Amino acid sequence: MMSDLNAQAIKKYGNSFLKEVEANVEEGEWVKMCMQCGVCSGSCPFGPHWAHPPQEIFMMIRAGKREEVLTSDSMWMCTSCYNCIVRCPRKLPITHIMHGLANYAHRLGLAPKNQPTRVFAKMFWDNIVKTGRVNELKLSLGLYFKDGLGPGIKTALAMKDIGLGMLKAKRLNPLELVKGHGCKDTKGIHAMLKKAREIEDRRKGFAA
Repeated sequence: MMSDLNAQAIKKYGNSFLKEVEANVEEGEWVKMCMQCGVCSGSCPFGPHWAHPPQEIFMMIRAGKREEVLTSDSMWMCTSCYNCIVRCPRKLPITHIMHGLANYAHRLGLAPKNQPTRVFAKMFWDNIVKTGRVNELKLSLGLYFKDGLGPGIKTALAMKDIGLGMLKAKRLNPLELVKGHGCKDTKGIHAMLKKAREIEDRRKGFAA
């Protein structure tokens, strides 16, 4: 009887989606080690706002719920505070898994398009890869005007006092909107990122 139950459990948790996560998601092989204690969710500052807290995401993976997991906005809620890793009884790399799932969903084109933290993450990445440093003025204006001209103007006016304070403190330079302040070897950075992507594509089986 016990051997039959074990066989059923192994079959259930050996589903193709779990194997897919193990093969394509950073630290994905740790998913099956979650014991569903819920400490990660209780330790997360955004815990009450998750549609699916980490331990639930892990159980959904083990249950083969591929679409529900990869289209969820839960992975994009992680702010990398690492409370979950510090407090996990089994020391699972939860933060890395959640970011890995988010990246995998993004690469498959399944991630929710208008999820706020995903929008910010994409804008930040697109900004920093151009010169190797973040153009903070462009990033800020991009965030202000991401929903259109009207909302952008309202946001900019609401933030005007902070902007003027930054100008006075010489922490904001309008010229950076055009010029920016990149690293010296921008071409080297682009080559490095291209090589890293090629290595990742080969390792994970994605088409280059």
